[in-house]
Amino acid sequence: MSAGQARETGEIFGPRMTLFADVLSVGVCTALVSLPVVTLPAALSTACAVLRGAREDQPATAGRYLAVLRQRLRAGDLAAGALSAAGVLLLLADLALARAGLPGAPLFAAVAALIGTYATVVGLRACARPESLTDWRAAVREAARDSVRDVGGSGLVLLAVAAAALCAWMLLPLAFLAPGPLALALTAIDVRLSSGVSRTESA
Repeated sequence: MSAGQARETGEIFGPRMTLFADVLSVGVCTALVSLPVVTLPAALSTACAVLRGAREDQPATAGRYLAVLRQRLRAGDLAAGALSAAGVLLLLADLALARAGLPGAPLFAAVAALIGTYATVVGLRACARPESLTDWRAAVREAARDSVRDVGGSGLVLLAVAAAALCAWMLLPLAFLAPGPLALALTAIDVRLSSGVSRTESA
């Protein structure tokens, strides 16, 4: 155990447990800010930015989350939220049409589900990109590139979403905590890719 991770005498919880508590508090903030729906991308992006800052010894607290959020809520964030909500509604409408018994419904449903899955991965990876704080177009562009070149990371994104959804389904109050671990997973996946690219370039 390194000096930075060592516990003081009599201390019950170490830095890792403190970070875990901070992740949960950030998750609650993210869930509450996401309630208007159109604020969801900005809320999740802010959570990822705050948790990424923990690598640089910045506090990953609810207070810092709200401070970062106040600095970035703008028309572009709300437009990204509205576009995301419209995409979800369009996908649900397509699946409903497929269930209505239209000709070629199974193939149509499969294609719609595939497109929806890819869009979900790109959207979530965009939230984890640092560019999402200032430029959603750049974040989505880089996330689309990452989704193709890092298939393993895209699979991890889907697993993280499935885990968060399962927790919320098993116990509804966990839905207000799940965004924290989800943001942590998305951030770790992006950091993992960035570190791998940096090592490749240096080699």
